[in-house]
Amino acid sequence: MFKRRARARAYRRLVVLERVIVNLKTGTAIEGVVVQQTGPLLVIRHAIVHQAGGEHAPADGTVLVEIGDVDFVQTMPREAS
Repeated sequence: MFKRRARARAYRRLVVLERVIVNLKTGTAIEGVVVQQTGPLLVIRHAIVHQAGGEHAPADGTVLVEIGDVDFVQTMPREAS
């Protein structure tokens, strides 16, 4: 229980509205914009699901990811404007 709480606190520091790649423990990765972290969930919009075999597909709607399923998160560099 303590580890889950500590992990949830760490992800609260994610910058909302930042484009990220959320790498899951299953080997799947989700690329998108974190719009909210509510309880144990990350809310990701404009998501693309990347499978371990290299295939990817856009996700329909909003993706919810339980923080306990996350292996690590990568932030994407901002595009020059």
